[in-house]
Amino acid sequence: MGRVLLGAGALLGFLGVAAGAFGAHAMRTKLAPERLDNWKTAADYQLWHALATIAAGFAVMRWATGAATAAGWCFVAGTIVFSGSLYALAVTDERKLGAITPIGGVLLLIGWALLAVAAIRA
Repeated sequence: MGRVLLGAGALLGFLGVAAGAFGAHAMRTKLAPERLDNWKTAADYQLWHALATIAAGFAVMRWATGAATAAGWCFVAGTIVFSGSLYALAVTDERKLGAITPIGGVLLLIGWALLAVAAIRA
């Protein structure tokens, strides 16, 4: 499972760099400044949590704990929901999508808490 999380983190990182570059270049003239800020926030959180997913993958390989595995999957799911909803909000300006974003944020927080639990128990 550790290698799967490493791969998922690398994929999130790759897509985060691509999304950040796309936002900085292609979307700069197409989005209002507030929506461009949403896009940038999404890419930033995606990149940070790509690294967190990789860290969880290494933790699984080192400690083989369920908490580290759960943390990794919370990072993946949280990134998809949090960043995905912000990317969609930026492109569509559909404000209802902003109501989904906190769900992703909670998943990210749970991931950090679980990673801490895994480290403490190790």
